[in-house]
Amino acid sequence: MPKPTVAELGIDPAAAQWQRSGEGDDAVEVAFVPRSGAEGETWVLVRVAGDPDGRILVYDAFEWECFLDGVRGGEFDDGAAR
Repeated sequence: MPKPTVAELGIDPAAAQWQRSGEGDDAVEVAFVPRSGAEGETWVLVRVAGDPDGRILVYDAFEWECFLDGVRGGEFDDGAAR
């Protein structure tokens, strides 16, 4: 089953509180949005700061935690062993 889009979830990206990874148009922005009908659960939205009306990626909490584990483990570092 495909992952829902922001539009399918009925989320207004302009109403979300976005957090930036840094400065400049190539920074990443992340927003945590409550998941409708699932108390205490959130959707994680990710977009490129310089293109706020462009594509927004949607992750559930488990996917986001897996990504963070990879970051902490150096999985995405330049020259990381694969």
